[in-house]
Amino acid sequence: MKRILLAALLLLPLGLQNMRAEVIPSDEMRRVRNDFQDRKFGIFIHWGIYSMLGDGEWVMHNKSIDRQEYAHLAGGFCPSWFSAREWVLLFKEAGAQYVTFTSRHHDGFSMWNTEASDYNVVKATPFGRDVLKELSAACAQEGLPLHLYYSHMDWQRADYPTGNCKNLPHDPSTTNWNSYNAFMNRQLTELLTNYGPIGAIWFDGMWDHPEEGFDWGLDEQYELIHRLQPRCMIGNNHHGAIHDGEDFQLFEQDLPGQNTTGFAPDQQMSTLPYESCQTMNSTWGYSITDKSYKSSAEVIRRLVRCAGMNSNLLLNVGPRPDGQIPDEAVKILQDVGTFMQSYGKTILSTRGGCVPPQPWGVTTQRGKKLYIHILNSEKDGRITNEGLEQVEGRWSLLLPTGKYSIKSVSRMGGSTLTFRNEKGGTRIFLPTRPTTDVTDYILEATLN
Repeated sequence: MKRILLAALLLLPLGLQNMRAEVIPSDEMRRVRNDFQDRKFGIFIHWGIYSMLGDGEWVMHNKSIDRQEYAHLAGGFCPSWFSAREWVLLFKEAGAQYVTFTSRHHDGFSMWNTEASDYNVVKATPFGRDVLKELSAACAQEGLPLHLYYSHMDWQRADYPTGNCKNLPHDPSTTNWNSYNAFMNRQLTELLTNYGPIGAIWFDGMWDHPEEGFDWGLDEQYELIHRLQPRCMIGNNHHGAIHDGEDFQLFEQDLPGQNTTGFAPDQQMSTLPYESCQTMNSTWGYSITDKSYKSSAEVIRRLVRCAGMNSNLLLNVGPRPDGQIPDEAVKILQDVGTFMQSYGKTILSTRGGCVPPQPWGVTTQRGKKLYIHILNSEKDGRITNEGLEQVEGRWSLLLPTGKYSIKSVSRMGGSTLTFRNEKGGTRIFLPTRPTTDVTDYILEATLN
């Protein structure tokens, strides 16, 4: 059988031979992935002892802070206002369908009571509470799946080999990959054994070492995860080609297939579910000076654009060191929640519509229901309705020709609209031009 497969591969064009094959999932994992795609909107939480310095989650590296000195931060970490339940209720009211929590970031500090190291939130801080256990219980109570971020690299441990992050070099005499890899797998075993069902493990940091010439041991690690919790998905923010065993593809600060950040110049699009993680301001971890928050309308448009590109949005919050979520983030979440209460059905359990993304917006679809989202876009400092035009004295939208046929169309929650098929597509006549204060002007079409 292997010889037949090899012969078949040799007949393929060279470019296809070099592509990694995606493992065909079991029927159960197909259902898990499909449920993940249905959820569409998750909350990312970046929180750790780095929050105390108020300069983002990379502060240890960016400021080249001595490891021993940085570790002393744990001695002052006592978030008196932390309430996992209040967090989760806020996320649920915002319309979020799952939560992803940073269990251990690049600084190496574990936010649960790990037996693999004393450098954790229970043993090393006066707070002494297992943050992850409380968050797991709150998520379970409110029916929100919990996903766990886990860093593949570590700026603190002496056995981790120095990679591209050279501000905190490790002594070659103390580095031991086998030791570090065993430590990671021991921690992953704890996370998947002691904290109930985990929806996904969200890896980050593999880009610290080039893939060529460095074996991260992913096959063994992924097999361990799927053995401990067969329904647990795996995502990896490596910015490269999908590896066997991964269940969804990540896009950092970008929409699927785009590379505005420059993080992923060679990234290939897979057939797996997509997730786009994005910040509300400029940083992931709490920054006391970062007030560059996006408007609520812009965050809502990003959620809609993600859905129209068949992707989930993982929206980040960076709680303050006292455990409270910044006021600006709370306001944005409340506004998103108001939108989701009225229009969540056009987002949740949908897929990217039969009309691909256009200059004027996107479409989402559930069965024969097509939701047409006309999104105001900002251009040269002014708000435009790009793609709309006046025809016969009325504002209209032209849907491009495609493999679809419209039976009826109306303004979401409003009156029936007229439309006609013409050269180039289907023209829908609008009652008025969408005003600049409308975040998402939604049309609901029924397809034949």
